[in-house]
Amino acid sequence: MKIRVFRHYLDAPTWILALLEGAVFFGSVYAAAHLRYLGGTAENLNELGPLYGRAIVITATMLTIFLVLGLYNAEFRWGERNSYFLHGVSFVLGFAALTVIFYVVPHLFLGRGVLGISLVIAFAAVTAIRVLFFVVLGGGAGRRRVIVLGTGSRPAKIAELAKSKDNHNRFALVGFVRADDHEIEVDPEQLVPNNAPLLALARQNRVDEVVVGIRQRRGGTLNMKDLLECRMEGIHVVDLSTFFERETGKVQLESLNPSWMVFSDGFNRSNIRTTVKRVFDIAVSASLLLLTFPVFLLTALAVRLTSNGPVFYRQTRVGECGQNFDILKFRSMRVDAEKEGAPQWASQKDSRVTPIGRFIRKVRIDELPQVFNVLKGDMSFVGPRPERPFFVNQLISKIPYYSARHAVKPGITGWAQICYPYGSSIEDAKEKLQYDLYYVKNHTLFLDLIIMFQTAQVVLFGRGAR
Repeated sequence: MKIRVFRHYLDAPTWILALLEGAVFFGSVYAAAHLRYLGGTAENLNELGPLYGRAIVITATMLTIFLVLGLYNAEFRWGERNSYFLHGVSFVLGFAALTVIFYVVPHLFLGRGVLGISLVIAFAAVTAIRVLFFVVLGGGAGRRRVIVLGTGSRPAKIAELAKSKDNHNRFALVGFVRADDHEIEVDPEQLVPNNAPLLALARQNRVDEVVVGIRQRRGGTLNMKDLLECRMEGIHVVDLSTFFERETGKVQLESLNPSWMVFSDGFNRSNIRTTVKRVFDIAVSASLLLLTFPVFLLTALAVRLTSNGPVFYRQTRVGECGQNFDILKFRSMRVDAEKEGAPQWASQKDSRVTPIGRFIRKVRIDELPQVFNVLKGDMSFVGPRPERPFFVNQLISKIPYYSARHAVKPGITGWAQICYPYGSSIEDAKEKLQYDLYYVKNHTLFLDLIIMFQTAQVVLFGRGAR
């Protein structure tokens, strides 16, 4: 099940897990204090001072580390890949981070005994919660039961999504109801016999949600009376475009139409939002510039000493409202990377990339100089990645709605960058556009913060770099 927070869809189970673990971290501080002074007097506890503020600091620190390490990602599964390793590392990093915080702000210090006991209690409790949580989820508890109205090629993609790893046990597909005489593109075994009113079918199959996948809704094809009956009985009714947006975090081009874009909840802009985003961009970019200044110097020196040519690389990109600007990056390719004259997509193991360039691309250091583009106002910190005019002209002619991504400022990082690997073809650009449209439709400061946290995961684990 998903909930919508500030126009962004979030997994309700993930929020429940975060709230439970937050309560554990908070309560572990009080439990540790009482265990540390077991048998002592009230004065012993009073010597520590108020615990409320310290518990908040510990809770916020640990939840932030969990978030950055991806322990709240939808694809995280207990017992898979390096889940145990990340779980253990999160507590080690938490102890280190809290030690630094207590050193910088001494009056928050609890004492090594209380801090150690609280983390041990939290580790045991969080481990138990995660084992139970993922066992319950693994059994499919809490999944919404979905029935689809329509049997064409667009509704058929729901069956593909239900079987894919991207479903993450969010919904269970009951089947498809044929509502017209058009083609049947779904598996015949998944057809629900249309021998009763829609409400009766929904009740028989314990349906939680009806997805309307009929493109032509006039001429009696779509029975609004049936849908209204379902809605009045508490069964959620949603159109196909909104369903895919919610479940995949992208606006699916195949199910998109201009009327949905015009009347949907989103694609909003306001002076307040623009001002808040600009202040956010300046604050984050200036802070990043100060924090990474030594990295700037070392990278510039490494690029200069390991290959001939300038340290920085300027390239024309398309920005907000289709306006061109020059983007600034650390040079990661040979000077003659495009000696034949025509722009080229970057590829896996691109031979044009220098040895140091391969490293700085892997950890995204090559993007750092773009903070100057943000401070100048050509870019935002978060937004769709800007493309070169040569590729934009190609993509606009081949991909519908491509120019819609230019409705906002491009960014150093973006929703598409954390959701999809580096693109090197028109098909990749089409897939990434669907994520960019989701961002353009739903962008808020809340979504920007989520993208920044997940970008930290990309930098730490090198996902999507090329």
